[in-house]
Formats: sequence, structure tokens, C-alpha cells
Amino acid sequence: MLGFRSLTDEQFEQRRKELLKKIPIPVFWLFGKTGSGKSSIVRYITGSTQAEIGNGFQPQTRSSFRYDFPDSSETLVRFLDTRGLGEAGYDPREDIESFNNSTHVVIVVARVMDHALADVVAPLRKIREARPTRPIILALTCLHEAYPFQQHPVPDPFDQVTTSSHVSEDGQVVNSISPAANQSGQDRLPSQLATHPALQRSLREHEERFAGLVDRIIPIDLTNPEEGYTEPNYGGKRLEEALIDFLPEACRQALINLDVVRDSLRDLTEKQAMPTILTYSSLAATSAASPLPWVDIPVVMALQTRLVYLLAELYDQKMNASLLAKMVGAIGGRLAVRFAVKAPLKLIPFVGQTANAALAFAYTFSLGKACCWYFGEMKNGHVPSTEELNTVWAEQLQQAMMSWRNRKG
Repeated sequence: MLGFRSLTDEQFEQRRKELLKKIPIPVFWLFGKTGSGKSSIVRYITGSTQAEIGNGFQPQTRSSFRYDFPDSSETLVRFLDTRGLGEAGYDPREDIESFNNSTHVVIVVARVMDHALADVVAPLRKIREARPTRPIILALTCLHEAYPFQQHPVPDPFDQVTTSSHVSEDGQVVNSISPAANQSGQDRLPSQLATHPALQRSLREHEERFAGLVDRIIPIDLTNPEEGYTEPNYGGKRLEEALIDFLPEACRQALINLDVVRDSLRDLTEKQAMPTILTYSSLAATSAASPLPWVDIPVVMALQTRLVYLLAELYDQKMNASLLAKMVGAIGGRLAVRFAVKAPLKLIPFVGQTANAALAFAYTFSLGKACCWYFGEMKNGHVPSTEELNTVWAEQLQQAMMSWRNRKG
């Protein structure tokens, strides 16, 4: 291992396991009838295939399943899926006891034209009562069922729409879908929906049905490309942004960077590499958030070294000392200098730790991306020069720094 002082394999593995326990993992509770579109949401967020999702859910309670992405050993995001809704006898008490303190956001999923939802609303009330402060999003899916054989409205009328809550004359909390710029409250739905009256009516019914039970309503339509829609992930980004808004700050970065996984689907090997890169970047950030100056540097360096080895193995490239020095040496040296400058900031609560965590994440992430490019080039018969590697690494570092966001809720 490279670093200011050496770490034995045992020390590294122990520290890695400790850090894994500290990484904040976003946990989403999917709540909806079978066929409502829950798996499509998981597929969009993670970039996994339908088959991977189907094989990934494992029993959690008598009526629920858990899906860890990419796997249970190095989890970046977790989904809990309640089954049995719409069937007689479902009692949410066991799921509430199991999930109430561990889930960050509940995602209620319903097809926009499905109004037989009494068996969803009743247990949802109990879930809301069990933890009123936990955000609940209503994802209304399959919009195209309201306008069959037509493309989705363009531009997307919901992109400039927010869901707000207000108190009605009878004292009830009402959640409405309303244009962000409209303060009058007269026309709560986008004017473009006038050409789709069935969708307009259905959305209003859902607003009334879920009044006081959800914090935001997100219309989406996630379809397979072969279904022929110009935009197969209609509203997907809107849902993702809502989830980021509602997550605790510590959990947001994992979800923000999952779109990198989706962008890597063109290359199967890079797709396999991205969860590892994200995991090790999060480990480095967690380590760098230590309140003690200098303590984290050897651990971060060791994490980067292990990451290079893992990626080399994934790309079927033989790792040796000279290649490792080329991949990690220059980048690691720059990281050490930056840490030396920023280490005293750790004496200032939050500011220094956050800065170091961002730095460690960005350097580790950009190193992983640069390795993917480098090993991919080598696999294709081209050995890049040090200058080429540094150029790619610099580009990836800039993107990684931009992606590190501590957004305020």
C-alpha cells in the first residue's frame, strides 16, 4: 500500500469494515400495489436491469422485501418493498415496527388511472401517524394510460410544477399540483393538460384522496425503450430531485452520483466498476471526515490503492509496482499536499471536515474514473502516456468536485 505510513492488510480491512458501517445509506420504503411501477423506479434510480432487480429482492418481513444496490456487502442505496397491498388482511404494524426508524423517505407508487386504492390509503394513514415528520412522496405512474397511442406532452408540463400543501375551508390539509409561478390558486394544474382531460381529472382525484398523507406528488412515466416513447424516462429526473430534496444531507451524495452509474451503461465493464468506485469514494470521504488532522491520510491512500487493484482485475490488467506508481503516485502526492494544507481546518467544526470529505471523495472518484479509461485503453491495445492520463484525470476531478453537493433542504 502507498501512503505516509504503511497499513497491513489486516489493519486496512478492519478500517474498511468500520468505515462501511458509518457510510450513510439512503433507504427508501416503496409502498404500492403489485404492478404499480415500483420496480421501474428502482431500475431508473440504479440503472439495473429488470432481471437484476427481480433477483435482488430478498425477504425482510412476512410482507416485505429488501433490495440493496449494488449488493448487501457494499450498499449505496437500499429499497424496502411492501407486498400484499390490495390483498385482504394486510396489516402494516410489522413493517412499521421493522422500518419506522430506518427509512428516510416513503415512496407511495400508484398508476395514475387506478382509483381502487382504499387498501393503500388505509395502511398509509397508520404509517404517517407512526412518524409524521418522515417525508412521503406519491409517484403517479403510467401517465400514458390517460392518453393511449400518443406521445407525452412536450415540453413536460410538470417540470415547472411543484406540489404544495394548503389548508382548506373545512380545516383539512390539501396537497395540490400547482405551477410554481401561480400564486392565485385558481388553476392548480398545468394548462397543457387541457388536451388530456382524463389525466387532469385523475390527478385532481389523487390530490383529494391523498390530502394530508403525502408531502409531494410526482407524475412520472418510466417505460422500456421498445414501447416507442420519445422519452422513456419521463419525469424520472423530477422524482430523483425530489428524493434528494427530502433526504438528510449526509445521505444525498450517494443518490446524486448514481446517475453516473446510469451514464456508464454503454460500457458493461465500466457499469460493473462504477458501484465499486462510488463505494470506495464514499469510504474515503467518511474517513476524511475524521475530526483528527492527518489521521485519515494513510487510510485514504490505502483505499485508493485497493481501488486501483480492483479495477485492474476487473479490466483483466496485470498490476505491478511501476503501473501502480503511475496510477496512484502522482495523484496521491497531490492529495497529500492538499490534505496538509486543509488539515488545520478540521479544528473548525463542520467546515474543515466537510472540505476534507469533499476533497477525498473527488480525488478517489476521479482516480477510479481515470483508471477505467486507462485500463480500457490498454485492453484495446493502446498504452496511454502519463500526460494523457493526467489530462483525463484532471477532467474527471473537475466533474467530481462539481458533483459534490451539500444542498440545504
